[in-house]
Amino acid sequence: MNWTQPFLLLVYLIFFMGSIAAMIWWARRQRKTRLPFGEDLKLQRGPGETQLTLVRKFDEEGFMWMVWAATTPATVVLVLLVGTLKLPKELQLVGVAVTLMAFVAVFIWAARWFARKAQESSNRYLGYFGERLVAEYLEPLKAQGWRIFHDVPALNNGHKFNLDHIAVGPAGVFAIETKTRRKGAARPGFDDHKVYFDGHALVWPWGEDSHGLDQTERNAAWLAETISDEVGERIQVTPILTLPGWWVEMKPSREPRLCRVTNPKALAKFLPSASTILSVDQITSIAGKLEVRCRDVEY
Repeated sequence: MNWTQPFLLLVYLIFFMGSIAAMIWWARRQRKTRLPFGEDLKLQRGPGETQLTLVRKFDEEGFMWMVWAATTPATVVLVLLVGTLKLPKELQLVGVAVTLMAFVAVFIWAARWFARKAQESSNRYLGYFGERLVAEYLEPLKAQGWRIFHDVPALNNGHKFNLDHIAVGPAGVFAIETKTRRKGAARPGFDDHKVYFDGHALVWPWGEDSHGLDQTERNAAWLAETISDEVGERIQVTPILTLPGWWVEMKPSREPRLCRVTNPKALAKFLPSASTILSVDQITSIAGKLEVRCRDVEY
């Protein structure tokens, strides 16, 4: 049995795709142009900065990941077929069968791996778009003396995370978490566009969970502690979970939690509705610390 032609074809495909990936990598390494602005320039973080960075990473590296996913099964086949050629003729059929099964297994694994990467990028872009939407609804507050910050980086016990939005104004400090979830089939008796908050959990058209509630409360607690350490004042931070695209309705509860839940359209009216608790000096002081924390976006 002559395996020369399949071998050469596999070797060529692997070499061709690997060469393209290597050329792209080398071109990025060899850029000699200078930026038109200072290399020490740092911008303030925009809404969804973290999500957008990861989406861009997939856009930049996705081709190489696809090459890796495509060439891995071919490489496995090549190695196994080489081994099969060294077997006695009566065992070569068994070797071919093993090679085929190995190819199918590795192919499925590689294809699912890349598909998960692509789906993750899609979900992150959805999250980024949702944070952009919330940012637009918060924008009118600036004319009323509010300071708004997005994608605020944080560190707690060595764990890095970010707060989607922080609003600082006369009515206080608010830690706002955005969760953008797709709509789907609804259970009987439920509308596919409504989510209910009973003060303890979220009731979605497909079921109940507390996704985002605990996280929002943890973020608010961290922010309150950080403000106390950096500003020297103990100021309560109100946690808010906002759900873009969903009609949020409240249900009475005997166990209300700290976190509040709303559609982002209501934020511009909801936040200023409370009584004034912060002075202009306090707002300026807190905002100054947050701006330093958020000004870290490099080219």
